[in-house]
Amino acid sequence: MPSGTVVGVDGCPGGWIAVWRHDNDEPSVRVFAAFAELLNVFPDETIIAVDMPIGLPDFSRRGGRGPEALVRPLLGQRQSGVFSIPSRAAVYAETATFTTVDAWHAAHRRASEVARRTSDPQRGVSIQAFGIFPKIREIDVLLSERPDLRERVLESHPEVAFMRMNGGQPMRLPKKVKGVVNPAGMEERQALLCRHGYDLQFLDQKPPVGAKPDDFLDACCMTLVADRIARGQAVSFPDPPGRDAHGIPVAIRA
Repeated sequence: MPSGTVVGVDGCPGGWIAVWRHDNDEPSVRVFAAFAELLNVFPDETIIAVDMPIGLPDFSRRGGRGPEALVRPLLGQRQSGVFSIPSRAAVYAETATFTTVDAWHAAHRRASEVARRTSDPQRGVSIQAFGIFPKIREIDVLLSERPDLRERVLESHPEVAFMRMNGGQPMRLPKKVKGVVNPAGMEERQALLCRHGYDLQFLDQKPPVGAKPDDFLDACCMTLVADRIARGQAVSFPDPPGRDAHGIPVAIRA
């Protein structure tokens, strides 16, 4: 990969879907099984914006981490997509691979118990948050072990990024309704991505095996955020970023 490449990443069933481009070249897309595998493909200076919480609190307070509390008021009806991240202890409470639904639900209950003990007001773990704990841990371990990654593997959030690209106005339509992709919401976001340089033919392609259409669209959005970061045009919520107990930055960039 040439230097100057910017990468947008989202978690997906197959691992991580990455969309990248270099200068004015056509974008590319690929699914990586592991985040470490993705890192090995790109140069050390590559900016990577990822739709995944980065930086974990030791104790969770009302509204979640600082970034979440800051961006929710900006998103209007889309703010429900920004959920609070529980404590580090809760995220690491259950690390086994679950082979049955019953085992998965039991683990969720145990993680929720840890979350309640490490939060004020006491709060359990949402099913949505628990489902991405393995991916949160995957990035957290890498950034804990490799401080060099902390200034170039950066957290973003699609709805915050879309709002910024839309002149400060949140998206009018939801991307999903009751967990199912909403075609009208997807089209609204595609149109905005096209206004910011994407070709509709690229956005309309079938995602790689292991990724869903909304994962692909969010990764495309993250690539634009990575480009804004590289150009010094991104906004940080908060500014300057906070730090968790491991020194990992805690901020949403958009």
